[in-house]
Amino acid sequence: MMTATDVCKIVIVDDHPIVRRGLAELINEEDDLEVIGEASSVAEAYDVLGELRPDLALIDLSLGDGHGLELIKQVRANEWGVKMLVCSMLDEALYADRVLRAGATGYLRKDQATEHIVEAIRRVQGGKVYLSDSATSRVLTQVVGGEVDADASPVDTLSDRELEVFEMIGDGLGSREIAGRLHLSVKTVETYREKIKAKLSLKNGNELTRHAIHYRISKQQQ
Repeated sequence: MMTATDVCKIVIVDDHPIVRRGLAELINEEDDLEVIGEASSVAEAYDVLGELRPDLALIDLSLGDGHGLELIKQVRANEWGVKMLVCSMLDEALYADRVLRAGATGYLRKDQATEHIVEAIRRVQGGKVYLSDSATSRVLTQVVGGEVDADASPVDTLSDRELEVFEMIGDGLGSREIAGRLHLSVKTVETYREKIKAKLSLKNGNELTRHAIHYRISKQQQ
């Protein structure tokens, strides 16, 4: 007979209630998996994870008050012993290695969650890394082999925070709105904008905005 200690306790972090409900239903169908809490934002997730100390956190990257990458870094820094699996619609090719560096041990695209969520959770809970085959190959090439991916985009050169700002620009947010969401000063956001322009060889703010919008649209169409 299965005991309480055999059950993997999970917290779902996603800002869409319907997504949380759907994932919870899939997970709770398994005898050895149990959703014990939910959170919709970085701040709420930090509190819930600190209080419940689950075995695993299932984390989206796009959250209303910030980015899942920052949450992952905060959780790892606190050494709560929570394993972390990202479940997101953001580009796996761009984010897989970033979430691993931040402290998560898996990346699952939301459009594959119905078929693979249980497999991914069990793999991460078992101490292994879960990625798609293509992402595994890419990460091994970049991280282990130290080679440059021939298909890499200049966007890959952006730091985690620069990428957050870039994506928010692509969503139509101005510097003041970005500063509010990321809890930064407007001056700091403007500094990030300058760094992004330099790394992407963009001449001015208008080029940056157009490039960011085009990038976001292209990712949404993939």
